[in-house]
Amino acid sequence: QVQLVESGGGLVQAGGSLRLSCAASGRTGSGYGMGWFRQAPGKEREFVAAISWAIASTYYADSVKGRFTISRDYTKNTMYLQMNSLKPEDTAVYYCAFQNHYNSWTNVRGYDYWGQGTQVTVSS
Repeated sequence: QVQLVESGGGLVQAGGSLRLSCAASGRTGSGYGMGWFRQAPGKEREFVAAISWAIASTYYADSVKGRFTISRDYTKNTMYLQMNSLKPEDTAVYYCAFQNHYNSWTNVRGYDYWGQGTQVTVSS
């Protein structure tokens, strides 16, 4: 089992920045990678970014490229999402996810464990 706890969400004005964290605990040693997804009211959960655990290869949704940066601290079992130039359309609950084996970076079904989510609200 792997437990994931997100933090860092909040309310920010358009153009501002937030940094999300996701702390992983439990059987993380065999993990392949982690990702961030988000879900706005009335919409499906969508891929935001992902990172491979061992070599830190990164992947981004087109909508966040150039604004968001995913990273990880291997020694702390923690993943981060630095979000800059935030827009009102970035408003959503952000979830971190963990995958034991590579399946898909962008498909929710590719992940084995999920955090409880953290709310990000961007005001115009």
